[in-house]
Amino acid sequence: MNESKILTRIRVNGELHAHWVEPRQHLVDYLRDEIGLKGTRVGCEHGVCGACTVMLDGEIARGCLILAVQADGHEVQTIEGVSDAGAISDLQQAFVARNAAQCGACTPGMLLTAHALLRHEPNAGRAEIREQISGNYCRCTGYHAIVDAIVLARDQRLQDGGAHE
Repeated sequence: MNESKILTRIRVNGELHAHWVEPRQHLVDYLRDEIGLKGTRVGCEHGVCGACTVMLDGEIARGCLILAVQADGHEVQTIEGVSDAGAISDLQQAFVARNAAQCGACTPGMLLTAHALLRHEPNAGRAEIREQISGNYCRCTGYHAIVDAIVLARDQRLQDGGAHE
């Protein structure tokens, strides 16, 4: 153990992880380097692009703006966690159906953002969807396909009686 490192215990996707980390290590780097979860991406490193989006205690957060030591004792969900659990399978299918995932760089952050939005606002309209995803950069689709995909998933969920997760 290096004396400058701090022991952190973070529950990631339901599994407790304990690692000695540098005090300045960002959560996104912790997830990628310590745990090996590569779905959370490093983009701008300023919290602007949304590539590092995770869910911290059930709320959207930017992994590049949070230090791993700040997440000590908290619950983190990554794209792998919600994907493996099947929680976003309808969103993933809608992204494919609407060609909303082209290069894929923004897709994990977009999916987590859409997932959180539809959990909190199951009837979200197109304007609200656009507003919510505006913090996630996409250079390929022009956002229209992404909004269409989220609307498709929203409509399917509403048709199914809102039962999801």
